[in-house]
Amino acid sequence: MSLTHIQSFVAVAEEGHVGRAARRLHLTQPPLSRHILALEDELGAQLFERTPRGMRLLPAGEAFLQHARRILAEVDAAVHTVRGVGSERSEP
Repeated sequence: MSLTHIQSFVAVAEEGHVGRAARRLHLTQPPLSRHILALEDELGAQLFERTPRGMRLLPAGEAFLQHARRILAEVDAAVHTVRGVGSERSEP
C-alpha cells in the first residue's frame, strides 16, 4: 500500500467523485481509478459504491477513511519534525 493510494482514497472519499478528486490531485481519472482498485484489491474489501453520480463510501470505506487520514497526518508530522531537526543541525 502506497501513500499515493491512500491520498487518492482520501481525495475520492472527500470529493465523492473521481473526476473532481483527479483534478484536486492533478491526475487524470484512469490512474486515480487504478489506485482505488489496487487499494481495494490489497485490502480485500470494496471501499466505494460506484453510482452514476459518483462514489459513495461503503462501511469498509468509512472505517478505512479514519485510519487513512491519521496515516497522512502522521507522515506530514514526521516530515515537519525531520525538516525541523535538519534545519537545526545546519545552523552555525
